[in-house]
Amino acid sequence: MLSDIEIARNCHKKEIMDICHDLEIDDDLVEVYGKYKAKIKYDKIEKDNKGKLILVTAINPTPYGEGKTTISIGLLDAMKLINKKAIGVLREPSLGPVFGFKGGAAGGGYAQIVPMEDINLHFTGDLDAITSANNLIVAAVENHIFQGNELGIDENRIVFKRCLDVNDRSLREKFNITAACEVMSIFCLADNLKDLREKLGNILVAYTKDDKPVFVRDLHLEGSLVVLLKDAINPNIVQTLENNPVLVHGGPFANIAHGCNSIIATKLGLKLADYVITEAGFGSDLGAEKFFDIKCRKANLKPDCVVLVATIKALKYNGGLGKDEIMQENLSALEKGLPNLQVHVENMLKFNSNVVVCLNKYASDTLEEIELVRKFCSKYDLPFVVSDSFVEGGKGSISLAEEVCRTCEKENAFKLLYEDSLTIEEKIEKLCKEIYHAGKVIYSDVAKEKIEEVKRLSLSHLPVCISKTQYSISDDPKKLGYPKDYDINVRDVELYSGAGFITILMGTTIKMPGLPKVPNYEKIDLDENGEIIGLS
Repeated sequence: MLSDIEIARNCHKKEIMDICHDLEIDDDLVEVYGKYKAKIKYDKIEKDNKGKLILVTAINPTPYGEGKTTISIGLLDAMKLINKKAIGVLREPSLGPVFGFKGGAAGGGYAQIVPMEDINLHFTGDLDAITSANNLIVAAVENHIFQGNELGIDENRIVFKRCLDVNDRSLREKFNITAACEVMSIFCLADNLKDLREKLGNILVAYTKDDKPVFVRDLHLEGSLVVLLKDAINPNIVQTLENNPVLVHGGPFANIAHGCNSIIATKLGLKLADYVITEAGFGSDLGAEKFFDIKCRKANLKPDCVVLVATIKALKYNGGLGKDEIMQENLSALEKGLPNLQVHVENMLKFNSNVVVCLNKYASDTLEEIELVRKFCSKYDLPFVVSDSFVEGGKGSISLAEEVCRTCEKENAFKLLYEDSLTIEEKIEKLCKEIYHAGKVIYSDVAKEKIEEVKRLSLSHLPVCISKTQYSISDDPKKLGYPKDYDINVRDVELYSGAGFITILMGTTIKMPGLPKVPNYEKIDLDENGEIIGLS
């Protein structure tokens, strides 16, 4: 089979203006970036359409990826094949995973978005603009101190870091990766430029020597930051291999930040199409929970359907098999791994009654293995669909599209997990016990002190954003399947006052990842014709 990049390069792409015309977007509302990508002036779109919102999430992933984006794109292409007007809304990839371990985030096989090389690399420069805005804040703080320090900033209590969009473990002390920085989260949670300005001004950057907080607004920096981001805030539009529209905008990590594309792009999609397909990063214990409790809370969104993606190999991995074994039939290991699907099903039903389980099919999956998963889902009376979009594109997800459309018409008992009025500890414990199924929450002394500091700033009403491993519902990547009644550890707390949430750091998750022993960058190159090879 052809590689992802070869498939993408050989497809027939429509010019991006034709994609925009299909959505009835006026030419003067489109800023083109070459023939195949563009930005849309979101604030000029005045359509009053109210599309159905579909969230694609997943069970806990393995280190090898499970194809959640592939399913999202395949579902979008299938919608067109059953004559539904749909649009995809996805996150922008970070260069960290592209050159590191996970690879790009443009789908795979015959369910991709294009131009995949551009999307996975610099794209339209959004992440570069976010990086520049973030680093201007740090430069302004340091310059203020150098120029006389009128605010009396304590140099030992600067709480805002520089960022860079690559993995670099040697920079961990003073840098975050761009996808984990607060400016990225603000970018994705802002409603418009005015709201973006206000949220940027609310970023806590330091404390004074007499223990008073210092915010970006105290440095009179908001205007310059908005100028840096004024073009980036317009959502990007590209297309699938089957020429269906996708908005790609913003890219916060879900194991560190809130893991969802921009509110602006999601709301634009709801205006432009009858069905909007979006995703949230990693497993549902991270991405979906934050999509509900942070994004939906702030944007007043209500998903009409949740698609929970599972793979046979991920379930066997959760059943104790290693990389070399998960592609071989093993019903015993699969059965041992099914509790991981169980916990995600039970968790999603706490938020949304309209859940569809989708098995992302691999060539190694056997009929017996698929039937075992189907029987498991029948215990919950949930729709179960097999998708083969990686090999067949939209055609491989027609059954999924039909089931999703039926499910969207059902009554939906959507609710958030907790109320704003709960204390910070109550929010943390509700998440830890109801979603992570822990028994006891243990707080470090540092975490306790920082929680008290948030309370002192009268910001306890903010939602919490858990930063932990993606490989387990717990804070320990080795606790696979469905761990219960274990101790979970709150290591540290960081206030994202601009983004409007409190980051709770658990386990060993860090905000500047390192590169693996064999990084992806070793495979990537230009061939003799100047074409990129090795990108996936």
